[in-house]
Amino acid sequence: MSQYNHSTKTHSEEQKTSPPSKSASSHFFSRCTEMPVDKHSIRDRAAVGRFPTVTFGFEEDAGEEKEGSEENNAEKENACQRWLRKVCPCCYPTPNEEDVTDTLVTGIDDLDKENEANGGKPETGGDSELDELLLKVQSIDLMKDKSGETRTEHHTNLYQSDNFIIRRGQNFKMWISLSRPFNPNTDKLHLELKTGPVPTVSKKTHVIIPLVEELQDGRWEAAIVKQDDKRIMLSVNSSPTAVIGRYQLIVETDCANGQAVSTHDPANDIYILFNPWCEGDPVFMDSEDERQEYVLNDIGRIYYGTQYQIGERTWNYGQFDDGILTACLFVLEKSGTPASGWSDPVNVVRVISAMTNSPDDRGVLEGNWSGDYSLGTSPTVWSGSVEILKEYHKNNGTPVKYGQCWAFAGVVTTVARCFGIPCRTVTNFSSAHDTDVSLTTDVYLDENLEPIDYLNTDSIWNFHVWNDCWMARPDLPAGNGGWQAVDATPQETSQGTFCCGPASLAAIRYGQVFLKHDTPFVFAEVNSDKIYWQKNIDGTFSKIYSEKKTMGHFISTKAVGSDERNDITHLYKHPEGSEAERIAVETACSYGSKAEAYSPPTAQDVSVEVTMKGKGPEMGGDAELTIVLRNSSSEQRTVILHSQVAVMYYTGVHKATVRKDNTDVDLLPNEEKILEWTLVYKDYKDQLIDQAALMMTLSGRVRETQQVVATQFSFRLRTPDLVIKPIGKAVVGEKMAVEISFTNPLPQVLKAVIFHVEGLGLLTAQKINYGDIGSRASVSLTEHFIPTLPGPRKLLASLDCRQLTQVHGVTDITVEEKKSNGAL
Repeated sequence: MSQYNHSTKTHSEEQKTSPPSKSASSHFFSRCTEMPVDKHSIRDRAAVGRFPTVTFGFEEDAGEEKEGSEENNAEKENACQRWLRKVCPCCYPTPNEEDVTDTLVTGIDDLDKENEANGGKPETGGDSELDELLLKVQSIDLMKDKSGETRTEHHTNLYQSDNFIIRRGQNFKMWISLSRPFNPNTDKLHLELKTGPVPTVSKKTHVIIPLVEELQDGRWEAAIVKQDDKRIMLSVNSSPTAVIGRYQLIVETDCANGQAVSTHDPANDIYILFNPWCEGDPVFMDSEDERQEYVLNDIGRIYYGTQYQIGERTWNYGQFDDGILTACLFVLEKSGTPASGWSDPVNVVRVISAMTNSPDDRGVLEGNWSGDYSLGTSPTVWSGSVEILKEYHKNNGTPVKYGQCWAFAGVVTTVARCFGIPCRTVTNFSSAHDTDVSLTTDVYLDENLEPIDYLNTDSIWNFHVWNDCWMARPDLPAGNGGWQAVDATPQETSQGTFCCGPASLAAIRYGQVFLKHDTPFVFAEVNSDKIYWQKNIDGTFSKIYSEKKTMGHFISTKAVGSDERNDITHLYKHPEGSEAERIAVETACSYGSKAEAYSPPTAQDVSVEVTMKGKGPEMGGDAELTIVLRNSSSEQRTVILHSQVAVMYYTGVHKATVRKDNTDVDLLPNEEKILEWTLVYKDYKDQLIDQAALMMTLSGRVRETQQVVATQFSFRLRTPDLVIKPIGKAVVGEKMAVEISFTNPLPQVLKAVIFHVEGLGLLTAQKINYGDIGSRASVSLTEHFIPTLPGPRKLLASLDCRQLTQVHGVTDITVEEKKSNGAL
């Protein structure tokens, strides 16, 4: 399991040694000559503490300061000391512990006027007047009611908790009550969120949220959207790649009279989850029905038995039950992995897989297959994950006894869905357990064909239960996103830890076992051949027989929206016995420890590649590609060629297969054959998504030599450009216009089209709500503006609508200086 290494200092190590004591006057003058004044901020403090009771050293700091306060109070202040405190409060603070814990203040007001008003006499009550001039936070209202707007829009209203639970990449609102009305001209304000034991800005565990005038998606920002006397409502945008977990919230204000930092209130902690509803989140899933099933459904079915007698049981995932989110975060924290890695679902599901079993990290469940469960609960007794997770949390991380594969998988589904990762429980019937990375299930026999027990370590389970989790895989080649196999049952270690996955189902299907994580192991579970080896007289072994259709049958999960069983075997493997399935097996096993089990090709003299004419196919038209097959031998070759084209998300996630073809191609000696391949518009029009990306996968076998040929080719459908034509002369301060023209390439109406126009020195960003554009229709619009800067400028425009994206244009405009009226 990938780990994140980081070093931490204890709070005591980070404390600076106090300087030698000085008299009050010498201390005052030495401090006042050191400019600027050292400003103390909670932001700079060391952060310690872990989930579920997150603390960041506030209590420790407060305790130290309280002790100092008590020592100062032990000595009675004289008039001089009180005067020093008034003229330089940063050096000689008020001995009042509430001022330390509630608000940190830097800067002073015009103290001469205060002294003048009091007859020049120092006054001990001056601090209250100073405080009145500061901008201080009185209270924060996150509007976190379960039935409120925020939690409903964030799909977190089902969590049986009064905590503020949101999903990353979405907007939320909050009220802040201040000590006086907020003045945007003189006052400043920002939010800070901290998570993990050592919050760090560079690792995104310490988030500073600035106040801006206009929000932009995809980043942490806040804007004032309403002001009601001393109250302001903030609208806050969150990053779709934020670290998930529990954050502490503070508000820092700044005005002419100093800074103030709000007190941390645990009731205002913010729980941030993955967001399958947000396109910028790697776990984004575009089907609402699937999101309802794989994220929001808290009841499911788990299948067991044999491929001939499939049984089913209902399982209570209970991811929204009271206390389960806290328990799941506790599991994540117990892993010891740094919170900086919790933004990536690949890392998080790997941690979940490792922490669900107990052998090497005292995870949630202790496995037991002995039949003796007297020291705990029999695995068959459990009917859900809630009791298991609550018991683990209650006992501070003591593994719960006992679990077997379905219980491990049930817990993984609960934790993943609780965090917002789409997840389902999957059962594989006749499931292989490969122990030697051979990608085959091996049976060893002696000279008399009797089993050699000590060598027969591979096994075949009647059924085995694991999980599929949905996510993009930017760490893998395009096409490998989507469902990923994750197995928490402790069978083999992965990078030294008992975990497995995430392994791309697409990689498993094509035998691409060189792609991480643990793809060889999962491939063997569903598609390994059973090979019989006989011992020879000289002690070596020879392959005597193989069974090709033994593993991986009726791979099952609960159907979307019903209690029916959904067979998803086709996602893990090609049809059993098909040429494509055999190619996948041989491709995979060529990377295994027993590659000799398969006869190598007698020659490798045929090659295949895909090319594209010009700039490639255009949106709305037919896509034309060229497949080139070359035979470099002096003999005839016949290639059995399989092609498949799929629509892809830009993240590499497979959306839908839009076409499949099989053909036999005869190649003469030294012949190069060109095949023209066309994908017509009607085949892909209903599946198009944002970047209009497609991928062709070619695989084949040469009949005469058994050589395997394969390649993948990604391409996109080009969108038309916007044509921008300047109208009139471009002069600073004088009105001009541009005409923007566009032709809809699709034989369908574009709905709710928005044009964006902007240009540095020409005009600020503008949004133009145009409306609908008809099928194949041409439109134009005129935009007027006044240039503000001379010289060469660029005007940019783009079009946005659900049916068509990546449409943009640019034009060069040279702006002249305005001529003086007094010129002769």
